[in-house]
Amino acid sequence: MKILIAGLWLASNLAAAAAFAQPAPPNDMGITMGHVHLNSADIETNKKIFVGMGGVAKKNDTGTIQYVMFPGVMVFLNLPNAAPAVGGSEGTVINHVGFLVPNVQDAVAKWKAAGVPVLPGRNGRLDQAYVVTPDGMRVEILEDKSQTLPIKFQHVHFFVAADAIPEIQAWYAKNFGAVPGMRGDNKSDDIPGANLTFSKSDTPTVPTKGHVLDHIGFDVTDLAATAKRLEANGVKLDRDIVTQPNGSKLSFVHDQWGTGIELNERHQPL
Repeated sequence: MKILIAGLWLASNLAAAAAFAQPAPPNDMGITMGHVHLNSADIETNKKIFVGMGGVAKKNDTGTIQYVMFPGVMVFLNLPNAAPAVGGSEGTVINHVGFLVPNVQDAVAKWKAAGVPVLPGRNGRLDQAYVVTPDGMRVEILEDKSQTLPIKFQHVHFFVAADAIPEIQAWYAKNFGAVPGMRGDNKSDDIPGANLTFSKSDTPTVPTKGHVLDHIGFDVTDLAATAKRLEANGVKLDRDIVTQPNGSKLSFVHDQWGTGIELNERHQPL
């Protein structure tokens, strides 16, 4: 009986670990949320913060990139051979990204004990908090009491001019199969694994490239077909498709508001 219980416990934990590591199933265009890519000023400090929030620290197969894995997203911590970031995420087209937890105040207490820099929610909200890294990466924390996981990825929050919001919503729908809708009072798009939220900025925002949040990444099932479709829509590749030694493929594009987007066809996990 003890062996049976131990076997069931191991199987359960292995299944949970596998689910933790898996991206959401792709949509009809073969798109799912993949990663957010930071250019950390201090990799070890940022790793400690994201691990303190409940992520699992990893390295890619060559050891050149460190990342922290969460349900729904990988947070890449460094850009090999990159110049230092010129600023935080605030003021760029992607102001912040967001995660969900079952209870914000419980999470805040735990994270503070682990040394995570947590700020309170706006206007005294207890179901919201912010984590801001020393190099200015903003992370919103929101509450979903029905959630069974201790933390999972929820959204990427874009800030653009008011008259650009319908256009950016339509752009992600057309090019990546995102489903238009609303998140609260904001227009948004849903792709598997993430909500893309669009808010009004009263001041111009700048491209993500070169900032602490350098770009976001979508995983695709067929990069060649994705690139062909994007180019037919007038979206040019910023970099020709590169095949990695492990067989995975990648390329880059950007939207017209300045968001860097990496496209990855992964043949095996990192």
